[in-house]
Amino acid sequence: MNFIPLGGPATFRPGMPAGEGVVEFSDERRTVALPMRAALPILGKARARDDVHESVGLLAGAVLLGMQFVADGKLEPAEVGWRLAELGREDAERVRLLALAHAAQGQEQAAEALVRQVLDAVADTLPRSAPSGNGVRRRPAAPVRREAQARLASRPFSASLQSKLAKYLEPDERPHLVSLSLRVEADEGELIGGCVRLVLQVHDERNHVHFAEAALLWAETGPDASHGFGERARLHAARALRAAADAWPVLERLLALEVPDEITLDAVELASLLDDGVEALRERGVDVLWPRTLRNALTSDAVLEPSAGSVTDKEGVGGKQEEPLVDGLFGTDGLFSFSWQLAINGDPLTAEEMDQLAHATRPVIRLRDNWVLIDSATAKKAKKRLIRTVKPAQALAATLTGVVAVEETDTTVIVGATLLKVREQIRNAAIRTPIPTPVALQASLRDYQRHGLTWLAEMTGLGLGGCLADDMGLGKTITLIALHLHRREAGLAGPRPTLVVCPASLLGNWEAEIRRFAPDVPVRRFHGTQRSLAGLGEEDDGGFVLTTYGTVRSDASGKGAASKDGPGKGARALAGIEWDLVVADEAQHIKNPASSTAKALRTLSGQARVALTGTPVENNLTELWAILDWAVPGLLGSRNAFRKAWAAPIESGHWPAKAEQFAELVAPFLLRRRKSDPGIAPELPAKTETDHPLALTREQAVLYESLVRESMERIERADEHARRGLVLALLTGLKQICNHPAHYLKQSGGRLGGRSEKLDLLDELLGTVLAEDGAVLIFTQYVAMARLIEQHLADLGIATQFLHGGTPVREREAMVARFQAGPEGGVPVFILSLKAGGTGLNLTAADHVIHFDRWWNPAVEEQATDRAYRIGQTRPVQVHRLITQGTIEERIAELLTRKRAIADSVLARGEAGLTELDDAELRDLVTLRRPG
Repeated sequence: MNFIPLGGPATFRPGMPAGEGVVEFSDERRTVALPMRAALPILGKARARDDVHESVGLLAGAVLLGMQFVADGKLEPAEVGWRLAELGREDAERVRLLALAHAAQGQEQAAEALVRQVLDAVADTLPRSAPSGNGVRRRPAAPVRREAQARLASRPFSASLQSKLAKYLEPDERPHLVSLSLRVEADEGELIGGCVRLVLQVHDERNHVHFAEAALLWAETGPDASHGFGERARLHAARALRAAADAWPVLERLLALEVPDEITLDAVELASLLDDGVEALRERGVDVLWPRTLRNALTSDAVLEPSAGSVTDKEGVGGKQEEPLVDGLFGTDGLFSFSWQLAINGDPLTAEEMDQLAHATRPVIRLRDNWVLIDSATAKKAKKRLIRTVKPAQALAATLTGVVAVEETDTTVIVGATLLKVREQIRNAAIRTPIPTPVALQASLRDYQRHGLTWLAEMTGLGLGGCLADDMGLGKTITLIALHLHRREAGLAGPRPTLVVCPASLLGNWEAEIRRFAPDVPVRRFHGTQRSLAGLGEEDDGGFVLTTYGTVRSDASGKGAASKDGPGKGARALAGIEWDLVVADEAQHIKNPASSTAKALRTLSGQARVALTGTPVENNLTELWAILDWAVPGLLGSRNAFRKAWAAPIESGHWPAKAEQFAELVAPFLLRRRKSDPGIAPELPAKTETDHPLALTREQAVLYESLVRESMERIERADEHARRGLVLALLTGLKQICNHPAHYLKQSGGRLGGRSEKLDLLDELLGTVLAEDGAVLIFTQYVAMARLIEQHLADLGIATQFLHGGTPVREREAMVARFQAGPEGGVPVFILSLKAGGTGLNLTAADHVIHFDRWWNPAVEEQATDRAYRIGQTRPVQVHRLITQGTIEERIAELLTRKRAIADSVLARGEAGLTELDDAELRDLVTLRRPG
């Protein structure tokens, strides 16, 4: 091969028939043209070299792939000679990837076409006999016994193929390491008796195309043996057969033979092969090859269809019976069933044929003039055809994904025309032509808002719920108001009102938005000690009722404050109203389905449920389950089933197909748009994010290292129960030290300046912002730190206001109004507790956002930033994150940057996840790293 110029380009010239193709190898000095049969060994060996030209690599890869396809019998007769048969999806993808790996940009299709030409040439070259006298090549006459060659030729042809391949190997390169396969053979009489024969075959472990029957390997020895294997191949074959017999003990009978050529299997052994043997042997690298006339042509799918009966009771969260909200599609008594449907070559079996399978006493029967293999699993499906009955929401889930889990295995679902129509209707809800803006809406909707309105109108019109998960500031509130008006104008709501449940801080915002955009719609608050629903069915028909999560929760427990309707009647009053829509704003408040808030919210029912949130997933997929299971009960199954079937595989990152399948399921019920999406919010100004690395002062460093040293000593000695609390206390203490020594030491007075670079930088930033007539939001997760900042800035004469969880609703609204008033309000600095002020507020007067300390989840910080960076903002927004170097803050910042995916095993659970680190990992996380 040394005379072949492999360092230069290689060109393939197709021939007719395909095997007459020519490969030209070229360099600066010469061109060598070889017919395909002569080029095969050259290209086969070139595959192992790394100094060949890219074009040689492409042809070599195509040759190797073609030989594998020939070994698997994937070829068919052409008009003259042979060609590659139509490939399945997986094999076609292998061809595409091979072409892609070697093609220049823009030449991918040409490379793939070239690979297919070479594959046809290999397919025609390997199996052909010698030319006949008239030059027309003859086709093999009889089918080969080995399934992989069943479409090629008979035993003489197989020997021809063996010798052809053997010629590619030098005498000292004959293979010794081998693998095995078992070829199944049976004549009509044997099949009638339920018996088959197994013929042992030996393959070159490096080149599966080179094979011989074990009988030939044992019969011929020496360098001239026609099988082309080395002297030690028989020993290795015997060892491989021993391992195969360990996997499937029936093969002990082959081991007992002097020449292990073949054995006959009775009906019991054949059943064992089908049920256990094939899989066990495959795990040991032994393929079982079936002839075309005897193969397991039966396939099974689950059929989804309506069935008679009523919905079985299902206990909801908190023990309350809850009907799925898909009655508009399936009816209140709708019940569906999954049943097995068996098919042969894709053609469903009749009921009589299913009965024939169910009563079969042997693993092989005659069906439709074909011999068909029946394993025990298939026989069981024929006998017990009903898989299970399901409720409408579960039927809807299977309709959307096309699969159903049967004994923890995803199985294809076949659905009828009606359900397919429903699926298309739901999938297309978000892309329909936008409906007109409601006449009563005193505003113009942006295009994406009209699309959101159309989607909500379609879903709620079908009796289904959904989650509008647009970024904060994109107008979810006005979209919901428009939906309320649309349903009334379309006659879908009747006199039923809309109930909005939101955080207390958003009551004023909702009331103001309704009065602004729908001034003729009645609106009342159901909150505080004077709350009342009196006269709701009289004067407030078709209006809005606004309440809070706290009100729903406390009244549901019967421990809420007395209202005008009487003590503890609030939840009973809410649950007793026939609502049109029930809306959960900032729906992340119900992400914990076991919380009293989530349980209380499930006691409220309406024609449809709508969740509004900018962060449908803050930490893990179970939070999304909680939101969607409230909006469309039963769609995702129980929480435990969801964790097992969806969340765990997706969060592991090892099942991308599962993630795609999950997206198919939830996409119709979750509409997500971001500010960065094209055409969504082009009017938004720029946003600049800056991380400010800061050093610890000497006082902070001493406190930090002392706390790490003392805490780690206690943690390493603690038992499992005490350890968790100690770790959380350590993490909290370290973050407080990073903020300011006075924060950790709980000092409320005294000197604050000069003790923390964070506070010093805050002074510098505020000096610049205020000098430019700007306004700033300062977020911290600690109320105590916010108090220190408030005190420090007051000493400097800077006007501030501080919003936290204990701020009364009316005062919150007044604070927002003062800040939004700009210079006239006289308060340019707004300090906010991250939990209390990080959602729902419209604070577009700010053009700077400062995160004084880091939260464990970037989504929470982004929500806080969106208080300023939202629709209505006209100035560029600058975001500042203060991070102390060498500390846990810097380590968390690195993790947040590198691992924002939901699959992250630590950050997905915040500080709680860090308690599960072992001592060495924890010490590495918290140890102070000094510069240099």
